[in-house]
Order: sequence, then structure tokens, then C-alpha cells
Amino acid sequence: MRQAREAMVRQLLQHAEISDRVAEVLRTVPRHLFLPDVDPREAYRDEPIVTKRDEHGLPISSSSQPAIMATMLDQLGVEPGHRVLEIGAGTGYNAALLWSLAAPGGQVTTVDIDDDLVRHARDHLAGAGFPGVRVECADGAAGFPGGAPYDRIIATVGVWDLAPAWAAQLEPDGRLVAPLDLRGVQVSAAFERAEDRWSSVSVVPAGFMRMRGAAAGPERLWQVAEGLTLFLPQPREVGDVARTLAREPVAKVATGVRATMGEVSVGLSLWLAIHDPRWCTLYGDSMLLPPAPVTHGGVRMTSGLAEDGGLAVLDDELAALGFGPRGPELATDLAAHVGAWQEAGRPAVDGLRVEAQDLPSSVAPPSGSLVIDKRDTRLVISYEAAERP
Repeated sequence: MRQAREAMVRQLLQHAEISDRVAEVLRTVPRHLFLPDVDPREAYRDEPIVTKRDEHGLPISSSSQPAIMATMLDQLGVEPGHRVLEIGAGTGYNAALLWSLAAPGGQVTTVDIDDDLVRHARDHLAGAGFPGVRVECADGAAGFPGGAPYDRIIATVGVWDLAPAWAAQLEPDGRLVAPLDLRGVQVSAAFERAEDRWSSVSVVPAGFMRMRGAAAGPERLWQVAEGLTLFLPQPREVGDVARTLAREPVAKVATGVRATMGEVSVGLSLWLAIHDPRWCTLYGDSMLLPPAPVTHGGVRMTSGLAEDGGLAVLDDELAALGFGPRGPELATDLAAHVGAWQEAGRPAVDGLRVEAQDLPSSVAPPSGSLVIDKRDTRLVISYEAAERP
């Protein structure tokens, strides 16, 4: 399968910058051995592969998309001799990549909350020639004190907050990489630690299954109708969304803004999420959902604002459609956010900066920054100045 690995790496290099070291371990580590129930040819597609679902059929573990794995490995910057902790063992494939980057002389510990995944990861790693990786069943929110201190910590699962244990178990000059929740939108942020705070050194788009266990976040998914799912960053009353959408919109506010699906799904969605706690996402193939700005494989997705008594969503022209008694107000607010994003230069993730201050914090956020309080940290978010298109 060497040719398949080579072809996968060539494809990745066509779309992103990947360091020579990361490209080489992707060429070397046989992903198909970590996915024994998958056709080997399918294992080298640049796609995530679900490996476990819960009792409701929702995916809870996977082998991540190789493109984001490569990006996060470069964010992490593993060097020979490093001690590395991975939160989320999954199939064990990423741990094998980490082991290859830390060799010679390095150590890799990977933990997962499910004992069956731990058993499978151990078997996969041993069968692929990586028996030295330590695989433990543990809640990653506590890190793994038995292998600390670590030079590098990486979470390969979406995290709602940065656990205090990770700071305690990281070397002073270490680095943490995690897909961090910013009010429902995830970014992979590489952090370095100084005194009582984390500061990002790079931020890229990401999308991972969310962490379970003690550190699980408050995000909620509701199937509000057949073929229609609502995502909220935290539980709140929003009324009967399906019934609201079944009625004609009571307002339509044009924005005059045009954007690609990539700009909407990454830049604009992130802008809405961090600027307005009423933000929500709706997706599915239901005819209740108006023509949407993002479509993929027959599934439409849009962002909006939702409250009890009203809903506003973006249509395929980035106009704000208002539904319900509060629809006009919400549509006006949604359109204003789109206009503000345009005026700010349509910022994307690459201009984002995130500082995570330990709570309680007595440090006043800089002027113009956005603040999201979590359980253990206060996120202070800002954008670098962007040029207008």
C-alpha cells in the first residue's frame, strides 16, 4: 500500500503546506492497519472514517481526516526525544504518527475514555510495529499523571475548555494543540503557556467529535423534524423550531454580501458564534429549511439566531429571513452581523488570536476583544486587522 500512501500525501500537498517530517511519517505509517474493517484503498482517502457510534447512531469515534491530522501535527511541532500525551486514542493511528515524530528517544502516551477503543488501539499499534506506545483507559480531562511531565500535549477530540490538568502536566516550554470550542465553532489552536494563561501561536479551522466524560461541554443537537437538526452551543429555550419554519418568513433583510461556501462555513459562522450567544446552526435535507448558503451531498446548512418566539436564518443569497413574532428583530440583527463581518474585511480563522486566562482572573480584557467564560478559563478573542477584499 506504499503507492496509496504516496498518492494520499501528494493530494494533501496540493492543498496545504505540510512539513517534510510530517509528510514522511504519513508516507511511512500504514493507516489501513488501523482500520481493519475498511477496504485498504478507502483508508487512504482524505476523509474521516467513523469507527464507533452510540446507541442513537451518532458517531463518537473516528479516524480523523488526514489533512487536519497533518496540520495539527505541524502545529504541535514534535521533535525527537519529546514526551507526548494524546487525548483521544481512537484507532491508534495518530499515536503511531506521533511516535514516529518523537523517535528516537521519545515517548508517547495516548488515552481514551472507552476501554474497547483502548484494546483495539493497542492491538492496532502492536500489529503495525509500534508496541512502545503506551495506551491507557482514562478520562483525558485529567491528562495522565503517570507519564508527566510532557513536552507536547494534543487533543484529537473537540474540547469545550482547556483542562487545568493539562497545564499542570506540561513542561514550562511545552505546547498544547486542541480543537477548541468557540461557542459552537471549533478551531485547532496551538497554545503555549505563560504564568496563568495560554496564548495561541497558530489557529486553523477544525471539526472533531466532541469530548465526553467530565469535561464534556453543554452543546446540544436536536432533531427538530425529520431531516432537520438544530445545533445550539448551550441549552436554551428556542420554541418549536419546526413549526416556526413551516410558516412563511415575516421578514427578509438583504445584506448585499456574497461569499463562497468556505467563507460562510468557516469565517462568517465563526464571526456570528463569537459575537452573538443567540447563534445556532440548522442542517439537513428537510424542505422546511430554506435554500441555504452551504450545501454538501444534498444536505443544506445555514447559521442564524434563535430565541423563544423567533428565528432568523441566512438564505443562499446571505439575506436574513425572519420567522415568528420576533423574526423581524432577529433578521435585522443577523443582517447587521453579516455587514459587520464584511466591514471588518471578512476575517477567517487565520487572523484569530485566542488567549485563555485561568479563572478566576483579575486581568481586564484588551479593548475591542471578545470574551467567553468557560469552566476553568476565560477566552479572550481578537482578530488581527484584515484587509478588505
